[in-house]
Amino acid sequence: MKKLILILGLGFLAAGCATIGTRFDSDVTQKIKTGVTTQADLKALLGEPNRVGVDDGDVTWTYLYYKLGLFRKQDEKDLYLRFDAAKTVKSFSFNSTFPEDKAKLAK
Repeated sequence: MKKLILILGLGFLAAGCATIGTRFDSDVTQKIKTGVTTQADLKALLGEPNRVGVDDGDVTWTYLYYKLGLFRKQDEKDLYLRFDAAKTVKSFSFNSTFPEDKAKLAK
């Protein structure tokens, strides 16, 4: 069974159609306001986070979207959010290797 899963997984990667995470547009970062945007607001915009954690005592959420391929360049984007005690955004960062995001951010 493990071999079958491995073979199918490699087949998807070779075809270039494997993705991980939640697809989201980089424009969402313009809607995030430090000290204003809440966890509930983000769930309404993006759904449940892909990862949750703690950074120096603050709750963190990460939304990610990875487009994988065996014979092509891998693209990935991450939205990392840090929350204060009131569950509002304390800080956030966005990083992407997708060409369309790089073009938007270079302006």
